Amino acid sequence: MNACSADTAEGTENSTSTEILITNYTYNDSELETLKLINDYRVSIGLNALEPINHISAKCEEHNKYMIEKNVVDHNDFVARSENLEKVLGAKKVGENVAYNYKTSEAVVKAWLESPGHKENIEGNFTHFGIAITVDAKTGKKYYTNIFVRL
Repeated sequence: MNACSADTAEGTENSTSTEILITNYTYNDSELETLKLINDYRVSIGLNALEPINHISAKCEEHNKYMIEKNVVDHNDFVARSENLEKVLGAKKVGENVAYNYKTSEAVVKAWLESPGHKENIEGNFTHFGIAITVDAKTGKKYYTNIFVRL
């Protein structure tokens, strides 16, 4: 499990992603539940609920596929994802949480909230977010990428 913000991001400058707005993303039940749990938590402590954006979730899914392909859990190319969100959406701030092998939405959100860096992203001054939860077909393990932005 790792947290990353644009202020502390390290990564390569290679960007294979496009700068075209991605509007199609179909959320699975786990993704919808995780977004709801994060928003419920934010509202419970007096923060604004975040609005999902399909483009952000598509970028999350791209990162999950990369992690599955490379068999890693990391923030590689976070700088490129952040720059894409700045260019395509006009993001002013970007944060990212990743996780691996949690069986439920409740478990991953609980773990993120128990980790200072992840909790800081969840409680951050953001307006929108996206998520992807992707299952590795070979292992059955879930990969999570959750990106937060302020527009």
